[in-house]
Amino acid sequence: MSRLEGLAVHPVKSTAVRHVLHADVEPWGLRDDRRWIVVGADGECLTARECPALLGVRADTPTTDPGLAAALRLTAPGRPALDVEVPHGDPVPVSVHGRGLEAVAAPARAGAWLADAIGRDGVRLVHVHRPRPLNPAHARPGEATAFADGYPVTLASAASVRRLDAWVAETALDRGEGQPGPLAVERFRPNLVVDGELEPFEEDTWVRVHVGAVSFRVVKQVDRCVLTTIDPATLERGPEPIRTLARHRRRDGATWFALQLVPEVRGVVRVGDEVAAER
Repeated sequence: MSRLEGLAVHPVKSTAVRHVLHADVEPWGLRDDRRWIVVGADGECLTARECPALLGVRADTPTTDPGLAAALRLTAPGRPALDVEVPHGDPVPVSVHGRGLEAVAAPARAGAWLADAIGRDGVRLVHVHRPRPLNPAHARPGEATAFADGYPVTLASAASVRRLDAWVAETALDRGEGQPGPLAVERFRPNLVVDGELEPFEEDTWVRVHVGAVSFRVVKQVDRCVLTTIDPATLERGPEPIRTLARHRRRDGATWFALQLVPEVRGVVRVGDEVAAER
């Protein structure tokens, strides 16, 4: 039997992972997941790829902190917390990796707070106004997401992480390097982490996943980027896991790890829920 071992949301894209015990599943993904982004003057999303300091910012919502009265609270080391409400006003065009959608800008004080926290001038905080339709090559009419890179929900297998850890250790041994510690699954920023009676990379064969009473359609595997090479605890960069993934999981010019999902129904998922897959 397999179960949901971990559950996480990322209220502001590329900020610190927020672990939760349960979450509402909506058509766009988990409630409060990636509904906000930080953008530059050109409206393009700023991520931890270009600005690792974003990983040091914690964003909480009533989903991650049920006692929170504000829609969003931003915290960072050495700075006072900032509460932000969902903004209202005329939408402005923004983009995530060149894919356009509409958002509403938060008050300027939110951008100023973030600029100081991450050391990047001219940034704004925006909230999604209208979701972005998914790639029609892998989606059905009407399916959309907020500010996720590709699709609403990401799932990772703990068994696959353990196999990757073993591969990384082999790579280090082959190169005469010191033995590394285990990789934090947070490097892959999954919403759902499953564990139990699973073989490594068994999820590659799945076409549908049931978590408790909620079903998700598997869209595709996730092509990984350099964000995974940043340690979420220290913010230091290194060659792994991309270096090792490229040895074992490379095809079509990309390296692959975890799954991208689309919710098929609304509902609630909880840590400990039974997980069943269809192939």
